[in-house]
Amino acid sequence: MKKYKCAVCDYIYDEAKGEPRNGIPEMTEWEHLPRDYTCPECGVNKESFALYEEMTTIK
Repeated sequence: MKKYKCAVCDYIYDEAKGEPRNGIPEMTEWEHLPRDYTCPECGVNKESFALYEEMTTIK
């Protein structure tokens, strides 16, 4: 599953978690979100999100 990060407020949409409080069930892929999906934190549209890859540090 992938994660997408809002370029405005840094909110992370996690496909595995979805957004149950907003009616988006777990395991909902980004492509399956409604066209009018907006960031639940700042309200920008899907075009303001980019694929997010977490960086891991090995010590």
